[in-house]
Amino acid sequence: MADATKLPLAGRRIVVTRTRDQASDLASKLVVLGAEVVELPVIRISREISKQALADVMLELGGYDWLVFTSANGVHNFFGEFFRLFDDIRSLGLMRIACVGEATAKAVGALKLKVECQPKKATAAALAEALIATGSMDNGKVLVITGNLNREDLVLKLEEARAIVDTLQVYKTEEVDLSADPVAAEYRRIGADAVLFASSSSAQNFVNQGAALKLEKGAKKPLFGSIGPQTSETMRKVGLTVDFETATPGIDELIAALVTSLT
Repeated sequence: MADATKLPLAGRRIVVTRTRDQASDLASKLVVLGAEVVELPVIRISREISKQALADVMLELGGYDWLVFTSANGVHNFFGEFFRLFDDIRSLGLMRIACVGEATAKAVGALKLKVECQPKKATAAALAEALIATGSMDNGKVLVITGNLNREDLVLKLEEARAIVDTLQVYKTEEVDLSADPVAAEYRRIGADAVLFASSSSAQNFVNQGAALKLEKGAKKPLFGSIGPQTSETMRKVGLTVDFETATPGIDELIAALVTSLT
């Protein structure tokens, strides 16, 4: 049996800020590397769809040229509704699919669907540029699947390129109040070696917690790690230092960047 003290993250306290549903894969991989994982989910994600908006989109589904996803949550919740209404994937029609980020692409691929447009840089702006570069935006019909906090940059850039853009919100992201959470109290008292951010909303809501996550005197000040450029941009805007960032967004890449920063 391997000596646990020789594992790369042995003795390290790592804070995971993802939702409880999404944290398990990241947390389990950190534990295998010897880390003590502290789960502090600062956001909650749930399905939220207007029945009227969904009905309008589904009636027009065959008329869209592009179906655009900006997150894996969007993929899961959109197709959850799709398969509730249709029993054949061919009901999706001949539209092409675009997405941002590897996690989103994997969620699409799990349905045996092909992603035809995915920018190398995992940002909404890069996705807009990649779609425009296909030459299909002029009068093209685009359906963008969103959450309640999605940026308007993508839609605005596509509309500037003369695309006809509809949006469908399929989930909402809410802040979790950690003021009375015992794990948060322990974090304030002890601190951690690193805090990991896998989304812009988690970074924003971590800061929004204020006193609930303010370290006490003597607590260890952590490094802050980002899963990619879009999250890093938000972190800087809300006053968090980006101590390390992945070269390519992804959970394994975030863990690799963490190990490099702490060893």
